[in-house]
Amino acid sequence: MADLTRFSDRIMDDSRQLLVENRSGGRHRRVSPIGRESAQARNRHRLKKLRNIVIAAAAILALATIAGIVIDGIGFVGIVLTFFALLAAAGIFSVFPRISIPQAGDLNKGTPRQMVARTELWLEAQRPALPAPAVTLVDDLGVKLDLLGQQLETAPAGHDSIRDIRELVGETLPEMVQSYTRVPAAMRHETHAGATADERLVEGLSRISGEIDSINRKIADGALDDLAVQHRYLGYRYGSGPGGDETSSGEPRQDAGS
Repeated sequence: MADLTRFSDRIMDDSRQLLVENRSGGRHRRVSPIGRESAQARNRHRLKKLRNIVIAAAAILALATIAGIVIDGIGFVGIVLTFFALLAAAGIFSVFPRISIPQAGDLNKGTPRQMVARTELWLEAQRPALPAPAVTLVDDLGVKLDLLGQQLETAPAGHDSIRDIRELVGETLPEMVQSYTRVPAAMRHETHAGATADERLVEGLSRISGEIDSINRKIADGALDDLAVQHRYLGYRYGSGPGGDETSSGEPRQDAGS
């Protein structure tokens, strides 16, 4: 009985510790999403954890039921151990597995939407090492990347912007951030060749943000041009748009009073 009590105490202590870690975001600081795509990826990960908890709880209850049938009841101790096992399973599977953060070399792989989600997740993981002005720019990048992902999904496969954005987001952005994080923290505020590491990072992120804006506008302008062409065609074809002063049969419209 003493062994069972010690075992129960140990399960309770482990479960309590896991729950405390889970409430504080695990052993790492909780990361807030910077964009919709990364938020959806995190939500899918939470649903997988919930599924694991349900499966583990079902398995524990099934084992307890079978044990009760075999030995004609599990008794008070068995009920207590089952409760602690459920608590431990909930604590463990609510923390593990942790969400997988993409590697920098994998950011530009997959579909545009996958590329955006990976980039947002990767940037979120880099935020703790960045200065405050850069963190603000990273948060702003999340919104722009969401818009970019939506536009690239509908852009033609051979669109020049897709190649440009893969190079910008998949190569230039991670290389710049990694170059910054390789600088020792104590030296990031020191001036080197006319600027500090912090200043160069902020300037680089600002340029990338501006370039993403430019690409978003370029894709949107193409879509607007296509819409304008279609609108003009409808006017010429059916006589119901700007410059459309003929009917679909090609005859001039008749004034109401004629």
